[in-house]
Formats: sequence, structure tokens, C-alpha cells
Amino acid sequence: MGDNTGGAALRRIGIFGGSFDPPHVGHVMLVQDVIDALQLDRMQVVPAFTQPLKGQVGTSAADRLAMARLCFGAVREVEVDPIEIERGGLSFMVETVEHYVGRWPGAALFLVLGADAASALDRWREPERLLRMVQLVVLDRTGSAASAPWAGWSDIVRPTHLSTRRIDVSSSEIRARVASGRSISGFVPESVAAHIAAAGLYLSRTAC
Repeated sequence: MGDNTGGAALRRIGIFGGSFDPPHVGHVMLVQDVIDALQLDRMQVVPAFTQPLKGQVGTSAADRLAMARLCFGAVREVEVDPIEIERGGLSFMVETVEHYVGRWPGAALFLVLGADAASALDRWREPERLLRMVQLVVLDRTGSAASAPWAGWSDIVRPTHLSTRRIDVSSSEIRARVASGRSISGFVPESVAAHIAAAGLYLSRTAC
């Protein structure tokens, strides 16, 4: 994909990964808040093919990628990047970030994680190498660094903590609502709801 910044050099780039099964309005608000707070030139939204700590989801990678593109389409700074889906297999963020370092040499890269994901960083592939390539940004509601797995890595990581608004919507709730025949209006953009309906997604509670 080409840059969507009018040809200007990208200096500050965020990276936000996940299953996005499905992506929802909470994701959009969170991403916009981070873009504004960090004054990002670009936010890379990266749907995983298979998250190593979660396993395979029930929804196809093609559907999740399509929904992510629909969901974030109105956010000018976002590029939904299929890099991990195209790579296949287990999705390791260290490999994705390494690609971005080569793609945008000299740019500042900000890896954006929720507090739960950040607390499991020591279980990721090559976390110390990953953290040498990015500025870690942890999203939480308290700004607390308690239980940080990077406590022993103070020479390579000093995380930025951003307090986030409370967003009472989750992908699991959306899947449950679809499975039980309830409306998801307001939970996802209309284009995403239309894709879910047309593809017959989440009609069974066994969907992950």
C-alpha cells in the first residue's frame, strides 16, 4: 500500500495489533485517541493471522481483514496492514516490527498495547529485541506500572502510559449478540454489521 500522508515523511508511527474478531467502535475511538495523544503520522492496524497466546480464531483471516478495513476506513491516519495475514502461521510482533524498521528507517515506532497484553510481554517471542526497536505504549485506566514484566529491562524500556476512556463494548459481546439474534447497531460501524450479516458470521456460539 502507498503512504496516505500526501508524500510527507513519516516520523511517528503507531502499531496496534489484535485479532479484530470483530473490530468495533471501541477500537476506533481508542486508535483515534492514541493518534491524537502521541501526534502520530500513521497508525498501523495489524490483524493477526494466529496469535500465539490465543490460538486460532473461528473467523477467517480474510473476513477479519475485510472488517478491519471497513471499520477503520474513516480514520485518515490508519493503514490496515495485512502483513501478518499474508505471512501466515503464528503472528510474532517482533517480525512485524523488524519489517517496519526496514520500511521506515529513522521513524519512531510506538507499539500500542492494552494493559492485559502488556502484562504478558515476557511470554512473547524475543521481547527484549522487540522493545529495543519500539517505544512501548501501555493503555490503561490508572497509569499504574504494577506487575510490569519489563521491570528487569529498565535499560531498554521506559513505557509510556496513556489513560484511556472506559469503553463498554467487546468483540466477545458482539459475537454473543449475533449468535443470540440481538442487534449490534452502535457496537460496530454499519459497514461492518453488513459484512457480518452477509457472510453469516458468529451465528454459532462456538465461534471464537
